[in-house]
Amino acid sequence: MWCLELAQRFPDYADDLWGITASDSEHGYAIWGGPPAMGRIDGSIVPCAAGGSLVFMPKECIRVLQNIREKFGKRIWKKYGFVDAFNPLTGWASSDVLGIDAGITLLMAENARTGFVWEQFSKNPEVAKGMDLAGFEPNAKS
Repeated sequence: MWCLELAQRFPDYADDLWGITASDSEHGYAIWGGPPAMGRIDGSIVPCAAGGSLVFMPKECIRVLQNIREKFGKRIWKKYGFVDAFNPLTGWASSDVLGIDAGITLLMAENARTGFVWEQFSKNPEVAKGMDLAGFEPNAKS
């Protein structure tokens, strides 16, 4: 996984602590990600990056989210969920819990659980047309 390659620069990054996407930072809003590395990656962790990946790697992402909650507790878990971002190396944590972050985590958790979100999304004729134009072929159910 790409985030683990960053552990050379940010020693807190590990198989149970990762997540990069556009978010708050100690210096304001930052657009960062990769690969390849984009933006000024500073070692911050964005919990919704793992939350938004639940559908692709459920076991790994659940492990990351549980670790974040257990290890960093009340500093990064608020009334409505995870803060937008935090930096374990500097001790900084955003004070904001964002609906878009909670939303992607909830949607992908439900989709990983039941497939309902993608099933409903795929019923949209524009989505089917776009997928066809992009060269994707329908997944035959067994």
